[in-house]
Amino acid sequence: MEQQLKSYIAPNILAMVGTSCYVLADTFFISVAGGADGITALNLVLPIYGLIFAIGSMIGIGSATRYSLIKSIDTDSANDYFSNSILWTLLISCFFVATGIFYPDKLLSLLGADEQILLIGTPYIRTVLCFTPFFMLNYTFTAFVRNDNAPKLAMAATLISGVFNIVFDYIFMFPMGMGMFGAALATGISPIVSMGICAVHYTSGRSAVVFKKKAPSVKKLMSSCSLGISAFIGEFSSGITTLVFNFILLNLAGNTAVAAYGVIANIALVGTALLNGVSLGLQPVASAAHCQAGSGSEKKIYRQSLKIGEYIALAVAAASMLFADQLVAVFNSENSLELAAYASEGLMIYSFGFLIAAVNIVRAGFYSAIGKGAEASVIALSRGIFTISLTALLLSDSFGVVGVWLAFPVSEIITLFLSMLTNALCARRCRG
Repeated sequence: MEQQLKSYIAPNILAMVGTSCYVLADTFFISVAGGADGITALNLVLPIYGLIFAIGSMIGIGSATRYSLIKSIDTDSANDYFSNSILWTLLISCFFVATGIFYPDKLLSLLGADEQILLIGTPYIRTVLCFTPFFMLNYTFTAFVRNDNAPKLAMAATLISGVFNIVFDYIFMFPMGMGMFGAALATGISPIVSMGICAVHYTSGRSAVVFKKKAPSVKKLMSSCSLGISAFIGEFSSGITTLVFNFILLNLAGNTAVAAYGVIANIALVGTALLNGVSLGLQPVASAAHCQAGSGSEKKIYRQSLKIGEYIALAVAAASMLFADQLVAVFNSENSLELAAYASEGLMIYSFGFLIAAVNIVRAGFYSAIGKGAEASVIALSRGIFTISLTALLLSDSFGVVGVWLAFPVSEIITLFLSMLTNALCARRCRG
């Protein structure tokens, strides 16, 4: 069991490393090409990324989890969730594409952009929105490959698409002189590369997943989303957090503070991605164990996953605190002393939160895998939206910019206590 768990977690962690690397590369190239204004523009667009990824992950990962729980009973019915996921994803993505074509500047203004940032950011957000169908569909393609006993292929798809993004970020932005538009174009094409690699599995004859021509089902969508809500909030939370932090920081200290948060958020994304890799990797194994009633292996899977998560969190926190100045300097191409001061202090404070976030993220993934959607949702909603937003507002009012950095570790501690209370209440209700 332990070996099987590691065989799923390791590829997912490596895949998340690939994702983190291309996000960091994207930020680095934009910082070189556009300076602090470029990072500010990118950070204002991040909530849109968060929403797109959140919807895609909720439908794709939720459908793949439902597929895993059903396939041992009825393979034919389980396959309905694959086609249903694709169809609903395409339908929902149309709204984002239309917004990108007709209203990109208005959307960016709503996110807090002034005229200077609009000039830089509008081509970027338009391109991102037009590639929405591929961003969202990629979650379905990779999640079903992973849950169809091919986690290494899903890892390869993510890593190769990440390498593509890094290479073509540079080619489009510098030799071809396409600037922010080039960065968005490279990012938009990368999920197409990932989906193409996943398609090899679906057409290989080794896949049990089959696309079925059926009308999209609202009932199956809701059934999938109930298990994907944790993934939704996990992705959406970064967008909500960024949106709230952006507006608070704009009011407290202006564009430079937002750029500093952009640096912190992208470095912190590495830690979050690695922990999400553990959460995603444990799910197929935990789902299979849950279907084997009385096997007693569920708790072992959870404990082992949590141990891996804590090791990762400790390494991320230590690296962030010890090398804060050096990490920030990589993204500070203009050598702004103000940006460096905000970001270095913020990174050291922010990184403490990963020690508690590891417990919350692994626990939410585990609950989702065994069908406890309500318990997973409490964790995800608390740490991703409500607690983080409330603590940011309250602490910034008392401590200014430092209060914004403190919001992450404080909200994770509160979430941990809420999840323990929710679990105890649910266990008591089940016994009653």
